[in-house]
Amino acid sequence: MKVTVVGSGLAGSEAALQLACSGIEVDLYEMRPGTMTPAHTTGLPAELVCSNSLRSDLIHNAPGLLKEELRRCNSFLMKAADSCRVPAGGALAVDRDEFSQAVQEMLREQKLITVREEEVTEIPQGKVIIAAGPLASSSLTDAICKLTGSGSLYFYDAIAPVVDFDSINTDRAFFQNRYEADNNGDAVADYLNCPFSREEYFNFVQELKNGERVSTRDFEKEIHFQGCMPVEAIADSGDMSLAFGPMKPVGLVDPRTGIRSFAVVQLRMENKAGTAWNLVGFQTKLTYSEQNRIFRMIPGLENAEFVRLGSMHRNTFINGPDLLDEKLRLKTHKRIMFAGQITGVEGYIESIASGYLAGVLMAGIDPVPPADTALGAILRYPTESVADNYQPSNINYGLFPPLRKKPKGGRRARREAQAERALKSLGDWLSGVSSLQESITGSGKKYNHK
Repeated sequence: MKVTVVGSGLAGSEAALQLACSGIEVDLYEMRPGTMTPAHTTGLPAELVCSNSLRSDLIHNAPGLLKEELRRCNSFLMKAADSCRVPAGGALAVDRDEFSQAVQEMLREQKLITVREEEVTEIPQGKVIIAAGPLASSSLTDAICKLTGSGSLYFYDAIAPVVDFDSINTDRAFFQNRYEADNNGDAVADYLNCPFSREEYFNFVQELKNGERVSTRDFEKEIHFQGCMPVEAIADSGDMSLAFGPMKPVGLVDPRTGIRSFAVVQLRMENKAGTAWNLVGFQTKLTYSEQNRIFRMIPGLENAEFVRLGSMHRNTFINGPDLLDEKLRLKTHKRIMFAGQITGVEGYIESIASGYLAGVLMAGIDPVPPADTALGAILRYPTESVADNYQPSNINYGLFPPLRKKPKGGRRARREAQAERALKSLGDWLSGVSSLQESITGSGKKYNHK
């Protein structure tokens, strides 16, 4: 059997590697660098465009649980991410370039994978996984719409700016994490914090609200995914919305004053060298000139040199619940499977998980992961949600079935109990799927995380 995978992003790369690990020949198509998207800058596989963070690595948080499940399932991209991580407190952040290069090396080492740098404009024949991402070309999008008989849904995604570290005024900014300490109880300082006084904050918010923004095209209705709201759109919702959102000062005390600032902007390391730092939660659609002006109002960034300015792009996705069956296959054409953000799952780790699922399901793994696992939740969201007003979603514990008995101890205890249940169910599933066990202990052994 041969499978065509369209797109070498997070989902497509993981799917291709899982298929090859199962002994299946793969043609992996990628239109970049010949045809670029509005957001990508390279032709490398698995390029991270919005941020370098894969979010929390703590299993009482749903993203952290999903990462742990993927590690136990021998996810290739999780192995790459773990090998390229940079300091980010309780989160998993990576050096973007090293991560993409690690994935590229994995693809090259698999003799059963042939990478073809060609744009796919029609649905390929035979078995196919469409993992073209949220930035599928207009030709492929038209082909999908023709096949499904429906138009694409869409939302807008925004990218945060990145600053040269040497241009940051560390006499104003200070290093500190929220609440966190290492195993010895000593403070850790993976984040750089720019503190605002009350006056500085409100002046900044006013400029954000008044700043010139990139215009939306006339024929497009502007819909923002909640997890990637532009910072100026958050400011529009109320003057204090940023202070209770990405600029909240909770858990941070300026060591020079001993007091908590009115608000802060946090920066996170973008690469292992520490030469570039991104503004956490500061996705934006301000014009470049306004970004240069307004973001230099942030204390400590008065003379900031921007390695990359923020931008915004349209993301497309299909109505998964209406079109896909329980194994991510098109209901009307079972040979065609969809994976990644084009299905309506949102986020880096969710895309990797969706690609993993597409790969092992196409390879014949059965049954599907249990509903009470994070992988089960990622599989069921785009296939079993209500089709009306379907919108993208990150992994969250709201997608899991409730516990039969709620433990004492509040929300944290409930999340820990859900994570414990999920990992037990995952272990039972792995033990019961002999073909998946063979792939974990066979040709994929060199990448096994455990």
